[in-house]
Amino acid sequence: MRIGAHISIAKSLSEAGRLTRTIGGDTFGFHTRNPRGSAARQIGAEEIADWRTMQHETGLGPLVGHLPYVINLATPKDGIREFGERVVGEDLKRCDAFGTYGIVLHPGHDTEGDRPAAMARIIAHLNGALQAAGQVSTLLLLETMAGQTGEVGATPAEIGALLEAVGHPAGLGVCLDSCHLFAAGYDMRSRAGIDAMLAEMDAAFGRDRIRAMHLNDSKFPQGSHKDRHEKLGQGELGRQGIAAVLQHPFLRELPFIIETPVDDHREYAGEIAVARELAG
Repeated sequence: MRIGAHISIAKSLSEAGRLTRTIGGDTFGFHTRNPRGSAARQIGAEEIADWRTMQHETGLGPLVGHLPYVINLATPKDGIREFGERVVGEDLKRCDAFGTYGIVLHPGHDTEGDRPAAMARIIAHLNGALQAAGQVSTLLLLETMAGQTGEVGATPAEIGALLEAVGHPAGLGVCLDSCHLFAAGYDMRSRAGIDAMLAEMDAAFGRDRIRAMHLNDSKFPQGSHKDRHEKLGQGELGRQGIAAVLQHPFLRELPFIIETPVDDHREYAGEIAVARELAG
């Protein structure tokens, strides 16, 4: 089982790796660039070589990046969509250079209430981004969403429709989020509830497309459609729910990235310890 937390790579990849080992993780997540903007730090050959050496020596990984939150491939605003397509394509190539397993994308936000048009725009720009990236090993992972107003991707059917329309390319997969799934209405607090959720995903797109998981508790109840993360075991999922997720025979094979609210990344040591305890 691989468990880590969302760590800044602002200083360097190796520095993020050292912090990950300090807090008890064996992998980590990171923002591919400024999460609220477009600025991207240049990651040079020397930094990549240092990271590759550390990764070989420590076995850290697989790394899971997260694209900026400002990307919205569903918007009717041409400039925003074109920016998003460019960033996704660029970051697939940037992150592939240092061996990133996958980068996560929020599918999009329907701002007009015209879901077919929003879906069509997402599909067009996913195709464009994947074509621009070319032959890379890094996966593009669509994240399951909580179902807040306008969010695309809160149901397996929507995720499945996007995958099907893009042609199910090998480089396109899915990242689950325990808080989002719970907020979307799935009972993640029991083996039976998780099995039912996975059965829906199997029917919609095939569970083999699920390649990573964000591990978060939820501040709000099941079906709230509110994306508000809480520390592990301290929210509505509780210790029972987090344990059910971590102990599920399919989910436990995924890399888990914790994104709970902390003031300092070192606080993730406590979160990782809780996760390992509840994993059994």
